[in-house]
Amino acid sequence: MGNQRPIAVDLFAGVGGMTLGFEQAGFDVLASVEIDPIHCIIHEYNFPMWAAICASVTDISGDDIRKGSKIGDREVDVVFGGPPCQGFSLMGKRAFDDPRNQLVSHFMRLVTELNAKYFVMENVKGLTLGNHRHFVDEIIENFEKKGYKILKPYQVLNSSHYGIPQHRERLFLIGCRQDLTLPNYPSPITKPAKVKRFPKELIDLPDSPTVSDAIADLPDITKYKELSNRDWCVADYKEPRSDYSMYLRGLKSDLSNLAYPRQYDPKLLTSSISTVHTPTSIARFRSTPNGKVEKISRFLKLDPDGICNTLRAGTPSNRGAFTAPRPIHPEQPRCITVREAARLHSYPDWFRFHSTKWHGFRQIGNSVPPLLARAVATKLCEVLELELNKPIKKVISKNNANVLQIKMVEAAEKYGVNPHVIEPRVKQEMH
Repeated sequence: MGNQRPIAVDLFAGVGGMTLGFEQAGFDVLASVEIDPIHCIIHEYNFPMWAAICASVTDISGDDIRKGSKIGDREVDVVFGGPPCQGFSLMGKRAFDDPRNQLVSHFMRLVTELNAKYFVMENVKGLTLGNHRHFVDEIIENFEKKGYKILKPYQVLNSSHYGIPQHRERLFLIGCRQDLTLPNYPSPITKPAKVKRFPKELIDLPDSPTVSDAIADLPDITKYKELSNRDWCVADYKEPRSDYSMYLRGLKSDLSNLAYPRQYDPKLLTSSISTVHTPTSIARFRSTPNGKVEKISRFLKLDPDGICNTLRAGTPSNRGAFTAPRPIHPEQPRCITVREAARLHSYPDWFRFHSTKWHGFRQIGNSVPPLLARAVATKLCEVLELELNKPIKKVISKNNANVLQIKMVEAAEKYGVNPHVIEPRVKQEMH
């Protein structure tokens, strides 16, 4: 079997931003573990060729992952994932032993049970600040005790340095078994558009794509009445404004993208259900200057020539059921759609999200931008010394799109898990 692709496992997989980035770099992500049945079903929709395992990492073993996927007894090249960070507690002397921090230790356990050659752990920048740094030091110390060496000094990577029109900083911790060679962190390829202060080593780099580069060619959702009650329609796209939007639309071939081609209809506009705003909100949104925060909603009005602020996920109802602040469209007095957020996050247009806006934004805000994951994964491919080619023959056709509207109870039933594993949200009025 020539040109065999390296294999990876995604833990805390969510909708699959890291899975997609690693696939684009040439990996087969044969297993993805995700506790949320809604995320899991959407992950399975976008990656029907691989196994999505709906389970908590606390309840699963390396053997379960091998048996529940096509990995079998093959060697695992990389385990990657971002253990959710809400629980990080620094109470007590050893943060590592605190049960609220257990997801990190389960990530570590599965890396070692799968005897992965490499691992990539992604997390919030906050872990590198103040007292939290001791926790990162403990994570590194524990990995080293288990026979892994760590790429030092660890780095926080910003999406806008990797061709993505969004300011988003995340810690990436990279390690490998003692018998292997550590990769390097990917070098920045862009500097954030219209940002005055950035590290001097970025000075000669081209600007990242802008908000306008990312979304200006999308159809005007106000012209399509059907988007008031569903998230897709057949629509007229405008001329693409940039290589970035051509790439996300699949109009431009990208030789370094080794993902399997997907079947999809380029005339469809998806993930674009409209939001109903009150006349007073519309007036406030309209009068807010680009690049400024609207005072009542605290939403940022995007600057078409700049980059987007960090897109965040909302919180479940046990933590307040907040919808994360969604930016205001740069030209229209409304919040951006899920598809516009996806463009700002580097998801291609064939990638679908749950049809409910709250789920869709949560799926994007919780995920690593695929192009950032791809930059990291490409460095791993280099040290694995693999000659990888673009897959030509295998076009992935999608399952029935009805699953994109599935309710939590049905999704939980499909996987045989408790529907309350993720707290239900309480409906809240939009501003």
